[in-house]
Amino acid sequence: MRLLLITASSKEIKVVRKSRVIGFQQCTMPYLAALTPSNWEIEHVDEEAEEIDLSRVYDLVAITFHTPSAKHAYYIASRFREKGITVAMGGPHVTLMPEEAQQYADVIFVGEAEYTWPQFIRDFEKKEHRSRYECTIPPELSGIPMSRKDLFHRKDHSGGIMFATRGCPNKCEFCAISVMYKNKLRKRPVEEAAREYGSFKGKVVIFWDDNISSDLEYSKELFRAITPYKKWWSSQASIKAGRDDEFLELAAKSGCKQLFLGLESISQNSLNNANKSFNKVEDYYKIIEKIHSYGIAVQAGIVFGFDEDKKGIFKETLDFLEVAGVQNATFNILTPYPGTDLFRRLEAEGRILTYDWDRYNARTDVVFTPKNMSREELIEGFRWANKRFYSLRSIGKRISRSKTGLYWTLPLNLMYHYSLKLNKYKSNYEEKSHGGKEGRLYIEGNGADHR
Repeated sequence: MRLLLITASSKEIKVVRKSRVIGFQQCTMPYLAALTPSNWEIEHVDEEAEEIDLSRVYDLVAITFHTPSAKHAYYIASRFREKGITVAMGGPHVTLMPEEAQQYADVIFVGEAEYTWPQFIRDFEKKEHRSRYECTIPPELSGIPMSRKDLFHRKDHSGGIMFATRGCPNKCEFCAISVMYKNKLRKRPVEEAAREYGSFKGKVVIFWDDNISSDLEYSKELFRAITPYKKWWSSQASIKAGRDDEFLELAAKSGCKQLFLGLESISQNSLNNANKSFNKVEDYYKIIEKIHSYGIAVQAGIVFGFDEDKKGIFKETLDFLEVAGVQNATFNILTPYPGTDLFRRLEAEGRILTYDWDRYNARTDVVFTPKNMSREELIEGFRWANKRFYSLRSIGKRISRSKTGLYWTLPLNLMYHYSLKLNKYKSNYEEKSHGGKEGRLYIEGNGADHR
């Protein structure tokens, strides 16, 4: 049996990510391949790194994708289905919009696939598979096989991508993670996660966890277990990671060089109304300072466009990031992904402007009506924030505040600076048909992307 696994990425998304210096790859398909019987011949195409050969013939094609690549993934599926090839789809958008995805695939997977994929493969081999497989009980993660390392194709700055935990116990209004994983945190046995960590040949490993600090005691045990491998690592964490000295000490000793912190906003009202009141803006400075004191750099996740945001939020945020000495930042435009509480609220308020998923990329479009600024002001403020943050003046100010990881954070900032200069934003209105014509603000290029 021949299986093609596709990590889909639309042309628009690839343009959006063009100026990204570091772009770590998804690990979904290499793990899915490890759950497939060894007698299957498996290929993996990651569209961020390679093209799909639509002329080849397979017994089965499986596609995973996020919302902004949905239309592109549906097109790929149609091309293979025209040739009579069975197409299966899964991933975040399918889980969020299963009825829509079902129209474009022979088989869909709703939710996680540790249980449903092996069952489907058995059914497929017997020619009696169903059209929908849904994971109703979040799977426990013990006994998960190591991912197929030969199926990672991107040349990035990591030696390995893996996960130790999945899910997040928080329920932020704008976050799709809580919807997909039902607010349930799961953890791999420490010894299994540590064994995979040690199996990568490279020096740098990325934990693709949604929130590695969700269970502090588990994390501490994991850090103790991976310390002997003497590698470097980075991951996403909540603000509470910066409140626990033992967590930070063990993280640093085990090789943590950077934590991505979802600060989201410097407006406490915005955080409270987004159901993220556990972030306390008044604590941000001391938390960042404490993380730096352990030799760990901070990458701040910032979102613009909350209902409480006014035009001054952009300058206020950049002033804060510079004074705090934050090494890196990812800026996003608030985007109401389908299935989230934010989407439902804005839809009920009549504020969703388009259902064209191409535009739900959090970088080039505003897909809802903001409350205290215009769409144009939001997109221009987002562009300005990227430009200022990676300006030479801001880099110098931030790096002088904290020299944590200077030997790699300074070159990284300079690479982003020159990347942004090569991929300048250009804005214009253009008419585009989405079942009718509508004005569309279009921006080419992007700033630092997530991760």
